[in-house]
Amino acid sequence: MNTHPVAFITGATEGIGRATALMLGRAGYRIGICARTPSKIRETLEEFAAAGVQAIGYPADVGVEADVRLAVSETLKSLGTIDLLVNNAGIALLKPFEELTLGDWDATMATNLRSLYLVTREVLPVMRARKSGTIVNIASLAARNGFAGGTAYTASKHAVLGFGRSLMMEVRQDGIRVVTICPGSVDTALIRNQGQLKPRLERILQPEDVAQAVLDAVRLPGRALVSELDLRPTTP
Repeated sequence: MNTHPVAFITGATEGIGRATALMLGRAGYRIGICARTPSKIRETLEEFAAAGVQAIGYPADVGVEADVRLAVSETLKSLGTIDLLVNNAGIALLKPFEELTLGDWDATMATNLRSLYLVTREVLPVMRARKSGTIVNIASLAARNGFAGGTAYTASKHAVLGFGRSLMMEVRQDGIRVVTICPGSVDTALIRNQGQLKPRLERILQPEDVAQAVLDAVRLPGRALVSELDLRPTTP
């Protein structure tokens, strides 16, 4: 029987998700990943194998129910369980409200919010049956603040924070921890491929900083829970 714990990470082929999957793998987790693009999954799995990380992956749009069910069920078949879920997948369509289309709004909510419901719904019964597990939601400091051009993004991240707070109250008696991490600006494609925010890239957070926060939070004794964590650059 394999005693290494299993982590399932969404949006894990780049940025925070990739860094988190790699760090957890190096810490002894067996890794399940999902992302939209099959070629990126193959490339990521090859890189993980070269790093000595045991990982599997499945293509999935985390806003689509059938995709999520298949990715989670295949992960469970291959790895046997899921001890840690990292709801990381996210997009940022930043533009003035008058330019924001309904398609932009719906795409943001599907990836940033609907996915939390869909993925957590598939994983939670496994954790409840074992009376243990950790769910980490990657939100943003935009979950606490607003900024010009961020109406859809900040609305989705405020909702992620509320989701985590309420879910934590529901499942803590089952030995399940819910952690919401709110990073400031992180040097990823998400921040580089938008024109609204102009962070100083040499001073903002790196994906590995967020990954370290995830690992530190889940390494706490099972009786201890950091329910929310703000992560900021020291000198922005």
